[in-house]
Amino acid sequence: MLEDLNVVWLGSIASLLAGMGTGLGALGVFLVRKLSDALQDSLLSAAAGVMLAASFFSLLLPGLEYGEDLTGEVWSAALMVIAGILMGAIALYTIHQSLPHEHFKLGREGPEQAKKIRRIWLFIIAIALHNFPEGMAVGVGFGGGNISNGIALAIGIGLQNIPEGLAVAVSLLSINLSRTKAFWIAFLTGLLEPIGGVFGSAMVWLAEPLMPWTLGFAAGAMLFIISDEIIPETHRTAYKTVATFSLLGGFVVMMFLDATLA
Repeated sequence: MLEDLNVVWLGSIASLLAGMGTGLGALGVFLVRKLSDALQDSLLSAAAGVMLAASFFSLLLPGLEYGEDLTGEVWSAALMVIAGILMGAIALYTIHQSLPHEHFKLGREGPEQAKKIRRIWLFIIAIALHNFPEGMAVGVGFGGGNISNGIALAIGIGLQNIPEGLAVAVSLLSINLSRTKAFWIAFLTGLLEPIGGVFGSAMVWLAEPLMPWTLGFAAGAMLFIISDEIIPETHRTAYKTVATFSLLGGFVVMMFLDATLA
């Protein structure tokens, strides 16, 4: 039955369910008011590990396979995926430079206008910059009717959204929001993922021959977030070793999901 559904619908539904993981994690804000640095770094690093494995096993490897099927040459397939990776990373870099936003620990980034914007909106923009590429990756994962790959991606991204949702909601308490407002904001930002899911799945549905570039683009966007945002955030305290092993934990969980479900 799943194989008969339009790819755009599949990507939209799966990314919506994955985004709901953010709200599920945000429920924890009613139980805890503050996370230790060690726990927050561990949660965010585990999420990064899932994203890292998803980039390799669910996006880049299928992208190389699609490229080889299209061209019959390994080298040309690799070049197409590499081009997609670079375009995805450059696109996220450009957006990050253009939109003011605020990190948990690194503080404000972006244009000077960030100084005039309330911190709540800076946090929301930062969360959106994380969630949109994740949703896009889930949508792209269903490209070519690869249902099992898309499901594995959706499960992995949904799981990593749970600790991420908790970290986001608790961080919102630091700017004097109530628990209820912190929960709802974190929950609603998770709903940005289906927007990315629609975008990603529509890209592969409208132009399936572009699959190697599209898969590479989604991977490049997530790799940029991991390297430019999450790892620097989680390695600024004395718990960088804990963060490293948490990242490895998230990586092997996603690798297991991809190996057993895809």
